[in-house]
Amino acid sequence: MSKDNNFHIRPATPADAALILTFIKGLAEFELLSDEVTATEADLRESLFGANPGAEVAIGFAGDEPAGFAVFFHNYSTFLGQRGMYLEDIFVIPEHRSNGLGKLLLSHVANIAVERGCGRLEWSVLDWNENAARFYKGLGAEVMDDWRTFRMDGDALKQLASDKTTGGQ
Repeated sequence: MSKDNNFHIRPATPADAALILTFIKGLAEFELLSDEVTATEADLRESLFGANPGAEVAIGFAGDEPAGFAVFFHNYSTFLGQRGMYLEDIFVIPEHRSNGLGKLLLSHVANIAVERGCGRLEWSVLDWNENAARFYKGLGAEVMDDWRTFRMDGDALKQLASDKTTGGQ
């Protein structure tokens, strides 16, 4: 597809919950994780636009057509003594890939981070997604080889939350 410079980005609104869910499902399909999506439109409206929003969303358009999104939120670096920005997801629908929208979305989030005085922008990439890793490295991003992401959810999270004992580490 030819290069299309008719892209624009705007912040998501509560009315975009269905669109955001569509992008989430598209990303999950790409990552071969469709069975892990449990979010609903109502969940997104509450968690993104409710009283205590957990993240922000930028929606990218090709002309008038929604073509991608970025989900991001603040984190904090004790070493820097300042907040940072974490890019949770970035996704462009297949027909609009390789035209610059992904880079524009990433640049948009980076600009927000700089404007807010963030010391860093971080994100994760699946180890098999070599195209994304090459793209990010080409922009100057570094792979943090010494770090591993840990996750706890479901019963393990509930068990730890209820564990009031001491010991171990």
